[in-house]
Amino acid sequence: MAASSTSSINPAASKPQPRHQAVRIMHILTISGSPSAQSRSARLLGHVRAQLERAGESADHLDLRALPADALLGAQTAHPAIAEALARVEAAGVVILATPVYKAAYSGLLKTFLDLLPQSGLRDKVVLPIATGGSLAHTLAIDYALRPVLSSLAARAILPGIFAVDTQIVASDAGLMVDPALQQRLDDGIERVHQALALARHPAVEQVIVASRSAVRAAFQVHVNAHANANAQAADAQRMRCPT
Repeated sequence: MAASSTSSINPAASKPQPRHQAVRIMHILTISGSPSAQSRSARLLGHVRAQLERAGESADHLDLRALPADALLGAQTAHPAIAEALARVEAAGVVILATPVYKAAYSGLLKTFLDLLPQSGLRDKVVLPIATGGSLAHTLAIDYALRPVLSSLAARAILPGIFAVDTQIVASDAGLMVDPALQQRLDDGIERVHQALALARHPAVEQVIVASRSAVRAAFQVHVNAHANANAQAADAQRMRCPT
């Protein structure tokens, strides 16, 4: 029997492929640096993770207190649990870390883990630091203690840190109650994370932004040079009119 002149069409094949298949995936990793499971910083990080999930973003979670203490303190990077933790950091594109502040410094647990990262362990990553403390006196701990370490690890971008006073976080059977002012800062931080994800998933947009910034800098430099030349010409003219 002769073959039919009409070819069968697979409906699934004719449909345009979802855009997410053509973009680069960027993973989010949250890291809890508190030695206590019930700490305010750990609860606040869980609150942030829940917000991300409600917005459609999935986040991997790394609880440093669950790592074997001997391997962590002994810097045993070949230990399976430590190696896996380091690999999860390497695979992440966005890292959100939370730590309690003790005596104007982030937790020793977090410091011990960060010390295990390679020199460029945060390269190409966007980092959002979150800290909790007993008073506003510890507010600058993020900028003066933690941010320089994150920068030395070659983080691509360190978002403005979020500091929460302990009294702004109240845990109850109904869930976590967060002070409105703190919640606004969290919302702003999460929005910056969304922006970073959007740029990573659409690199062409990021390239346009980078090109635009370069063009603006170039135009500004032309303006500065022209202004400097004009000032130099004016000074020469003044000297000719008023010779010494």
